[in-house]
Amino acid sequence: MEEILEEQHSEGPDIQNYLNIVRRRHVHFLIPLFLGWLMVWGASWILPVGYRSSTLILVEQPTMPKNYVTPNVVDDLQNRLQSITQQILSRTRLLLIIDKLHLYNDSRRQITADEKVERMRKDVDIELVRDSRGDQITAFRIYYSARDPHIAQQVTSELTDLFINENLKVRQQQSEDTTQFIESQLENARAILAEQEAKVREFKGQHEGELPTQEASNLQILSGLQSQLQSEQDNLSTAKQQRVYLQTLIEQYRNLHTTSRSADGTPTGLAEIDQDLARLRTKLADLSSRYTDHYPEVENVKNEIAKTEKTRTMLVAEMKSKGSEGKKVDDGAGRDALDPSQSSTLLQLQGQLQANQAEIANREQAVIGLKTRVNSYQDRLNSSPAREQQLADLTRGYDQSKENYDDLLKKKNESAMATSMEQMQQGERFSMIDPPSLPLKPDFPNRLKFCGIGLGAGFALGLVLVAGLEFMDHRLHSEKEIKVLLPMVILSEIPEVVSLSDERKAKMRMTVGWAMAALVVTTILAGSAFSYLHN
Repeated sequence: MEEILEEQHSEGPDIQNYLNIVRRRHVHFLIPLFLGWLMVWGASWILPVGYRSSTLILVEQPTMPKNYVTPNVVDDLQNRLQSITQQILSRTRLLLIIDKLHLYNDSRRQITADEKVERMRKDVDIELVRDSRGDQITAFRIYYSARDPHIAQQVTSELTDLFINENLKVRQQQSEDTTQFIESQLENARAILAEQEAKVREFKGQHEGELPTQEASNLQILSGLQSQLQSEQDNLSTAKQQRVYLQTLIEQYRNLHTTSRSADGTPTGLAEIDQDLARLRTKLADLSSRYTDHYPEVENVKNEIAKTEKTRTMLVAEMKSKGSEGKKVDDGAGRDALDPSQSSTLLQLQGQLQANQAEIANREQAVIGLKTRVNSYQDRLNSSPAREQQLADLTRGYDQSKENYDDLLKKKNESAMATSMEQMQQGERFSMIDPPSLPLKPDFPNRLKFCGIGLGAGFALGLVLVAGLEFMDHRLHSEKEIKVLLPMVILSEIPEVVSLSDERKAKMRMTVGWAMAALVVTTILAGSAFSYLHN
């Protein structure tokens, strides 16, 4: 028994068994095949007819080269086209077209506006057309399906106009918005630049003469001032030497005459007092050139000069009070001093001494002024590095603001040119190549396609039915099935005895089966041909 089973399993597919199933179940297969095809094919004639109108819109590139005018609109056409599609398929836009053309007015029932909008969105289709490499969108198609071909054409035309106009509007709006944004940024940059300029100008005004650009001129001026100071100091030394010389001459001239002094050594005559004053003043000048005013010896000389001047003042007052005696005193003093007031030589020397003292005073003032100026320019040179750093910080901010302003100004001019180009419709635009078509044949349903779908559905239904019947049939239809069930080897067989009536019935079943198969095939072919001709 195991050998028999192994023999059965080792054999290949039983073709004869399949042929027997076909002879037995061909009617069960043909009927579902025909009915499935007939139902699907018949549905294609019952479903409402839909006509599809289409148009081709070309995406034209800007007529102006980008080297001359750079567009200021986003170059991503696919995103922009999606945005335009969302705007056009919005509820407001679609309701305008629906109300204008009286679309979706179903007499059987009343539908809402939202239902109409949803139905129209399903009937609209957008197809992108790309170049050979698939990188760039060169065109796109607009489709619309309706039961009336003229309505389909009119709606497609309305959608085409909306796409073309909306693209121009969107590009112009984006271009204008870009220009306005750059202008606002330019105004901010201009205000910041003006503020930076004011800071730099204020800094230069506050530190005039201390700027790095003036360092060379400051050095030159300082060198000139130092030369002038040295010259003035030399002239002052010369004038002081001249004063000492004149005072010495006057003193020598007066020493030629007899002097009268009191018991304590104080000069009593007017000439002697003047001579002593001249000597003290000469000594004071000499000490002042070497020491400060608070030096003890300088202070002693000043005290002696003050006492001598006080004595002289008292003597002059006493001489004036005595009248005629004073005249005699003056005459006597004049004789004692050999009439110095009338001496031209002494007067000349005193005049030169006064001129010399005036010159010394002027030169001392000039030296003080020059020293002040020298110190001022030295301070300027000393503060120049700090001012240079401060000015560099201000200038850096100014340069950045100036660079930002120049860049924005350039972008603003370019954006204004791009906006002008868009307003003149010289930028990227949509142009209709194929006008909306008037469909002559319905696009839906495709009856030939429905024939194929029905044929496939009937074929699958027939196979399922035959397989189910065979699975539930427990009868034995062949010798092999009997041999598998028997526990022993069959030695002989009794041939089947077929009567004439059985043969006639078998032939009749065969004829009916072939006739039914021919009828089903013919019907399916005729229906497909009819669908093809009327599709």
